[in-house]
Amino acid sequence: MTDTPDAATINAFNMSIIDEFRANDGKVGGQFEGANLLLLHTTGAKSGQPRISPLAYFRIDGKLIIIGSFAGAPANPAWVHNLRANPAAHVEIGTDAFDVSVRELPASERDELFPKITAVAPGFAEYQSKTSRAIPLFELQPV
Repeated sequence: MTDTPDAATINAFNMSIIDEFRANDGKVGGQFEGANLLLLHTTGAKSGQPRISPLAYFRIDGKLIIIGSFAGAPANPAWVHNLRANPAAHVEIGTDAFDVSVRELPASERDELFPKITAVAPGFAEYQSKTSRAIPLFELQPV
């Protein structure tokens, strides 16, 4: 079973990435060196409070895709629940920021795209192997 870090640890880790992202025009180092990262702004499903999550993103088949992997944890990351409750969000990519509507990919479309993601980022296949849940994919569409 995969251990899920506590919220305080996750929040501290995310804040350091967010700060570095904003200080360096969307680039970060360390384990995310060279990765395509964005900052996803959601509204808390229960709290109604603004939330920010740094996430890897992919452009596949003309679609901007994010992945609810949570490193293969047994539960989805909180931002997945937030987007399911409120599929309007805001993203920062590099120095650009814009609003998006969010669409969770249905199983057939997810199953078609997931291998394309794992072909360029094999770690996501490892995450999927650690959990019994189907890791969800979301398309971000600028509005």
